[in-house]
Amino acid sequence: MERPISWYFKRSRDIIHEEGLVAFIKKAQKYASVRTRFDRYITRLLSRFYVKGFHKLYYYSIIESAPESTRYLGVPIVKNPLDCWVYQEIIYETKPKVIIETGTAQGGSALFLASICDLVGGEVITIDIENCNIPTHPRITKITGDSVSEKTVNKVEEIVKGRKGMVILDSCHEKEHVLKEMELYSKFVSVGNYLVVEDTNINGHPVLPGWGEGPMEAVKEFIRNRDDFEVDRNIEKFLLTFHPKGFLKRVKPNRGDKK
Repeated sequence: MERPISWYFKRSRDIIHEEGLVAFIKKAQKYASVRTRFDRYITRLLSRFYVKGFHKLYYYSIIESAPESTRYLGVPIVKNPLDCWVYQEIIYETKPKVIIETGTAQGGSALFLASICDLVGGEVITIDIENCNIPTHPRITKITGDSVSEKTVNKVEEIVKGRKGMVILDSCHEKEHVLKEMELYSKFVSVGNYLVVEDTNINGHPVLPGWGEGPMEAVKEFIRNRDDFEVDRNIEKFLLTFHPKGFLKRVKPNRGDKK
């Protein structure tokens, strides 16, 4: 039963009066240590519950209800900031010559990626079926078109000129579309870099149950048929990610890829 704060004041006063200040400090430290250890134990025991609960709270409160409330240099970026930090780490470590993004929206993520490239090199190709009005940046090339059309993929090939790097997929979230993107754009990922399938959290993983097969299901099918990519769960180190099992690291070349 939770005791009132007055009880603790009285108990503290009695200990100081009867045993002295030094004894009181020692007992207080011991009590705090026990409580801290217990708190750590409970947190670890219920970690999945805590993470899943906060994931849902954040998603429904921010991403779904106020998607434009998160901004990068004034431009809306509909991302989890912790995932953006992971992108920054990947880009710094792998230094991709090119980053291909499907799903431009208002250009916040393209601008974020380009800003990192300003520091370490590289350029960003962002693709959207809509003719989005996005910030101009010397490292950003925008392509308007269907990401899975032959015309769009040919444009990407013309721009990259054989270079490889990192790919981030965030356009239509239907399973078949995502899977087609993975098959078409995986060839642009260099060994050691990442094919990131965003929003694998939908369809009940853990948000938006009932959405229908989407990014997570596309990842599972893609991985079943490929041995050149592996799901990297270690990179999900901040516990909250909108892309669980969505960070696919290229571990070896694929003979079917064009040079």
